[in-house]
Amino acid sequence: MYTDAKGMTLYTFDKDPASGPSACSGGCAQAWPAVMADGSDKPQGDWTMMPAADGGNQWAYKGKRVYTFAKDKKPGDANGENFKDMWHTVKQ
Repeated sequence: MYTDAKGMTLYTFDKDPASGPSACSGGCAQAWPAVMADGSDKPQGDWTMMPAADGGNQWAYKGKRVYTFAKDKKPGDANGENFKDMWHTVKQ
């Protein structure tokens, strides 16, 4: 499974549309923070960037936006796997 630079598990959300804004906002966005790209990041292979609501860029894997989960407290936690059958760890 893929993780961010801090070792935190990455997730995708089934309700996100293929294009357009994220379906995760408000309380959802607090529980599932978007994984944002910085200005020096470069897309490669299956990793791309999608515009975020705040004007930045959110990472996407195979066209699906990527998030972390607030209830994952330490690297390697995957408490969000299959959460409500809509959230899934990002795997190769």
